[in-house]
Amino acid sequence: MRYAAIDIGSNAVRLLIADIIQNTGSVSFKKNTLIRVPLRLGDDAFIQQHISEKKTTELVKSMVAFRNLMDVYKVTDYLACATSAMREAKNGEDVVKLIKEEANIDIEIVHGSKEASIIYASHAEQNIDKSKNYLYVDVGGGSTELSLFSAGELIVSRSFNIGTIRILDNQDTEETWNEMKDFIRDNTRNFKQLSGIGTGGNINKLFRLSEEKEDMPLTFAKLRSLYTYLSSFSLKDRINVLGLNQDRADVIIPACEIYLTVMKNANIKNIYVPRVGMVDGIIQTLIEKNLQ
Repeated sequence: MRYAAIDIGSNAVRLLIADIIQNTGSVSFKKNTLIRVPLRLGDDAFIQQHISEKKTTELVKSMVAFRNLMDVYKVTDYLACATSAMREAKNGEDVVKLIKEEANIDIEIVHGSKEASIIYASHAEQNIDKSKNYLYVDVGGGSTELSLFSAGELIVSRSFNIGTIRILDNQDTEETWNEMKDFIRDNTRNFKQLSGIGTGGNINKLFRLSEEKEDMPLTFAKLRSLYTYLSSFSLKDRINVLGLNQDRADVIIPACEIYLTVMKNANIKNIYVPRVGMVDGIIQTLIEKNLQ
């Protein structure tokens, strides 16, 4: 069997095609193909509250391509989720209808709480000590999802309208930052030795730049020094000298700011980076729907 996950985010749209592996008593998946298209829907959604005709055309073309790939790969089931940008665009539902007509893909615009539940369905915490306490932090283009785990159980989860594209477009508010800080302090103050779990394209890239060993966490001090190092380069030099992709070179700075703010307010000294994200969670959601 083969499943597909589509994540229509504020910065990029992604397609993950995964092969489903069934062993005695367990089901897992192996990533087959991953495609990422940096459409930046958030630039329209957060400023105009509307997806422009140009971006709509680009999105529809991407979805037609995704549909063709899913057909060629003989995908047996799929799930397509749109997050923060499509939530805020007043014409989000119209765009969804158009994609259904043109690409024959059903898209669900998910709320922040469902987005958080899909992300932690990726089981990023599986290889981590269940007896410890973790704050799961997923930073996207339009929102940040925080989920607190204690002894393997989800205690509380919340989505905040703070994201990398939103910050670049000056559409984040001090009020929302304060709400997030209060939420973190109120919910983590009784947990000693809290560690972080970070997901999203930016923390994955930061982990690679840190040259830290696999399975080792990224320390607050290391992340802060990376932030200082990256900030010392101009956007142009982050692309030409450091070799960052154009659509990563700008968002990586606000992503650092979000992770550092969360870690500081939760008194987290180490953050684990399992290199999973929304598409992994979608595949896991499909497995649980079909096979469990």
